[in-house]
Amino acid sequence: MDRSAAAGILSRPLFGKLPLRRWIPQDVHSLLDYKGGTASVLAGLLSDDPVAKAAGVALGSSVIGVSLLTDYRMSLTKLIPIEAHEIADYVYGASAILAPFVLGYARRSPWAAAIHVVVGLSTILASLVTDYRCQTGMHLGGELATDPGAIGA
Repeated sequence: MDRSAAAGILSRPLFGKLPLRRWIPQDVHSLLDYKGGTASVLAGLLSDDPVAKAAGVALGSSVIGVSLLTDYRMSLTKLIPIEAHEIADYVYGASAILAPFVLGYARRSPWAAAIHVVVGLSTILASLVTDYRCQTGMHLGGELATDPGAIGA
């Protein structure tokens, strides 16, 4: 795992505790975000149920959009602080788990529902152990921090 300065600046812990561990490198997590978003969109589009279709597109495009705009190496531009991305990961994961049941397509489109639940669970689990790092030093609150020494590992 790359822990050099090239890997980025460590994120600040959310609530002083999250992530629980820093086992998954940021770049691997980024790829998982794009993969999970794509899986959610495809599961929705391949469903015959219009609600599952809309949920899949909304869920998948939101995670891909946030990923493309996050301050990390594998993004298109760096507008979203990494800690905000981490919060979005937890919100997205919970939303993907709940969507089939709240929106009522769990029985009508079980494959789409299963994919959304699995992607949601894997997003939350991966987020709990990701080594979140930003590239520009942008942190939640807007301040720049270029010395990661006091941020923690």
